Amino acid sequence: MTRKPRILITNDDGIFAPGLRSLWKALVDYADLSIVAPVDDTSGAGTGITLKTPLRIDVVPWEHGTRAWKVNGKPADCVKLALGTILTEKPDIIVSGINRGSNSGRTVFYSGTVGGVIEGALRRIPGIAFSCEDFQKPDYSAVEKYVLSIVQHAMEHPIPPGTIFNVNFPDLSKPLQGYKFARQGQGFWIDNPEQRMHPTEETPYFWLGGKWEHHEEPHDSDVFLLKEGYITVVPIRVDELTHHGLMDSHKTIFEEKMNSSFK
Repeated sequence: MTRKPRILITNDDGIFAPGLRSLWKALVDYADLSIVAPVDDTSGAGTGITLKTPLRIDVVPWEHGTRAWKVNGKPADCVKLALGTILTEKPDIIVSGINRGSNSGRTVFYSGTVGGVIEGALRRIPGIAFSCEDFQKPDYSAVEKYVLSIVQHAMEHPIPPGTIFNVNFPDLSKPLQGYKFARQGQGFWIDNPEQRMHPTEETPYFWLGGKWEHHEEPHDSDVFLLKEGYITVVPIRVDELTHHGLMDSHKTIFEEKMNSSFK
């Protein structure tokens, strides 16, 4: 009998977040699941790791034989500990989410949801990050069947090593239009700091906050297509970030100029 896929689940909203439970529900009958996720909300962690605080691993009781652990760290910490300490077998794929709020466009650089699967991709384990555009009242249960379909596709048509899928579900208050393989959009959250004063020390402090930086988006981008009601899937390659065009055009002139004066 063919074994079930081995899937590691993580997120950045915390192990008890409703989105993670919906991700687990979507996959529990399909795969052999393990969960390693942060104790608390670590949104905005990106690919950050914890170096100056000890990390703890604690077992979390879970249903249907799923093994679950919580870590007092970030998503990338969770994946590092899962692969290096907790799990005895390498997962076939890592899935992260379902995040509360979109991770479309260039927000992938800040997203802990995406950061968790990037950590796996650096170790040549494919990954899928799932997010819902609706931040206020996301209906995670409504997207569970789409999660399963996307994961099944990725298992049947393997994602190349060093690559992840970044999946975003649109606002479900409007009819879904289907799936779109998309390019990464340009929009992202820029800083919008709000200054306040400490009530006793009378020194300023800041809530970083953020506001969406709009761009003229290509019609095949995830940002544009989400607004059109599509589930977007963006393949993102993280094992090769070299700008080869710039390297080809600058390599000779740079090396000749710089080496001529090198001592």
